[in-house]
Amino acid sequence: MINKNGKTNGAAPKVKDTPPAVDDILRGSAHALTVFKPGAADKLEIYLKRGRPYLRCYVSGKERPAKPEEIVRQLYANMLMEDYGYPADRISIEKPVQFGSAVHEKAADIVVSDKDDPDTVFIIVECKKPKRAEGLEQLKSYCHAEGAPIGVWTNGGETIMLYRRDPNYFQNLPDIPKATQTLSEVLAERWTLADLAEHNILVREQTTLKKIILDMENLVLANAGVDAFEEVFKLIYAKLYDEAYAAQGGGKTRRYLQFRVGGATPRELKEKIGGLFEDAKRKWPGVFVDGDRIDLSPEHLVTCVSALENVKLFNSNLQVIDEAFEYLSVEVGKGKKGQYFTPRHDIDMCVLMLNPTADEYLIDTAAGSCGFTVHSIFHVWGNEFAAEGPRKWQAEYAAEKVFAIDFDPRSIKIAKALNLIAGDGRSNVYRANSLDPRNWSDDIEVGLRDRLARLSDPERTRWNWENYRYFDFDVLMTNPPFAGDIRDSRILHQFDLAQKEKGKWHSKVGRDILFIERNLEFLKPGGRMAIVLPQGRLNNSGDKPIRDFIVESARILAVVGLHGNTFKPHTGTKTSIVFLQKWNDNRKDGPLCRRQNDYPIFFAVSQKGGKDNSGEYVYVTDNKGRRIYDLHDHPMVDHDLFNLRRYLTNQYHQRLNAARKAKEKEAIEKAYAERLPFVPDRPGIADAFRDWGRKQGFGFCFDDGGEA
Repeated sequence: MINKNGKTNGAAPKVKDTPPAVDDILRGSAHALTVFKPGAADKLEIYLKRGRPYLRCYVSGKERPAKPEEIVRQLYANMLMEDYGYPADRISIEKPVQFGSAVHEKAADIVVSDKDDPDTVFIIVECKKPKRAEGLEQLKSYCHAEGAPIGVWTNGGETIMLYRRDPNYFQNLPDIPKATQTLSEVLAERWTLADLAEHNILVREQTTLKKIILDMENLVLANAGVDAFEEVFKLIYAKLYDEAYAAQGGGKTRRYLQFRVGGATPRELKEKIGGLFEDAKRKWPGVFVDGDRIDLSPEHLVTCVSALENVKLFNSNLQVIDEAFEYLSVEVGKGKKGQYFTPRHDIDMCVLMLNPTADEYLIDTAAGSCGFTVHSIFHVWGNEFAAEGPRKWQAEYAAEKVFAIDFDPRSIKIAKALNLIAGDGRSNVYRANSLDPRNWSDDIEVGLRDRLARLSDPERTRWNWENYRYFDFDVLMTNPPFAGDIRDSRILHQFDLAQKEKGKWHSKVGRDILFIERNLEFLKPGGRMAIVLPQGRLNNSGDKPIRDFIVESARILAVVGLHGNTFKPHTGTKTSIVFLQKWNDNRKDGPLCRRQNDYPIFFAVSQKGGKDNSGEYVYVTDNKGRRIYDLHDHPMVDHDLFNLRRYLTNQYHQRLNAARKAKEKEAIEKAYAERLPFVPDRPGIADAFRDWGRKQGFGFCFDDGGEA
């Protein structure tokens, strides 16, 4: 390659010692190489000089110490030249930044000058600050100082591209212009859903929706004077509708996405996004009221829409969305009540183990954002979900067989939205206190009336219809809140577990204890349950009456000890999931589960929970440290709760069977073959339980759901 001084980047000086590899230099640093093409770093020639690693600059030909940030800078500079077509004479390395009359003590990492005016800055690239928030602030200050219209921050693992609309407002860019393009051409590009899938920033930049929302907070939301949760929720609702509407065109009609800034003025954009939000409310009613509207100012809306427009929200299980809502909900205080969103791979383990079927009724009594119910829906559907929406039988199952209750208003909003989308406009998600049906609204009473149990005694049945105590659900999965005691005697007197041996009542009882009894009341005889509990309930000597109550009421199918990092960073509480089946000796009442005193129990402890000590997810990676994505473009979390290779293989067969065109099948086969070598073929807890359960004759452990 020819650098700006007309010299070639020739062979490095020969030395006797072996220089370190690029991976060795990056190890332990906050920089990475995942935003670059595979093999990009192989072109770097690292050599030793006075015992230290050096490299030659792609732009100037000068020697530079081969530090992690320098490697990222050189690879980005090379990408600007090779992929974007910028000549070396338009690129400057470590260009001083002018702040008024003073020069900043640190120079900009890479500066691309304007095509027609070499003294005018067109693009500034910042690589020094590896942390996203700090890098974003540094980049904004450089753009303000130089008046640059485009700024890029990258640490080699993530990238943010910004367009500076005016001194106070930035918007995200889908990409920077190539040397032959103008900025207006990039802004004016119209995208279909296929374009969005191809450029999905979550995959392309290996980032998360949570991080993008953090960017939005740093850019505008923190000072916008609005409720961040509500505004992000409205925007995601509108964007989901836009993707769904665009998908309905199929191959016959090309429908362009509207949730894009493009060349619209702030006021034009507000009108367009506001229209999408109104359309979404009509298609999926019941989440927002008629008067709800987007409250962000037009200028702030530009920043937020540009940050979200390159994210593909619709995928096979909506985990992209509920991860972001987990962050927002916990931020506004949900965690203070000891209730945390269950990691989605833990939910999938429970769903695989209890194996709900299309003819079974299912409920979560402390639903949060409805992770258990939504993932159960997808399990019954065959793990397929697309922006086109569900098929008729799928929508009917989601709308008629799946129920959820939670008391937190924000969680209910999320839960209703996800279930409405899955149920094509209908859902059974209710805001109520599951522990106290005395104060239930007419809405939930009407919704659950058909699920009330018919008891053997007509008098008790009439009492039950008035008091909403016993139900006939087939499957229940839940993660109730741990922290806090119930002290209200009117609630406590409804529960056997709140009563002492001699008929007196406890003055307070842990909320999770009452949920154990209440959940068993929701199950029909022979019904199955998975409940997340603090480990102490299974070990503490003082909790023996609770364990005795469980043993008397149900068969313990399994106990799975979760990894200590499962609910970090919110809490380090050690937890287990207890799997139960309610005793039943009468086949007419439900699946048989004959009462017995001595029986085997499946025990397992997760050694690989999918999170590190700080609570960040740990992903399956390739030999270069890049995340491996499944065939629905979800990053694969590295855990031992179920067999990851079997999961990917099942996905492969599902996708292949659904593919209609030869090209589509070829793409699926190629993607599967590329990922498979890096996905561990490791025994999983759910798989081991299913194998064990079949030997015990548990009907739900067979694929057809029948009895042995």
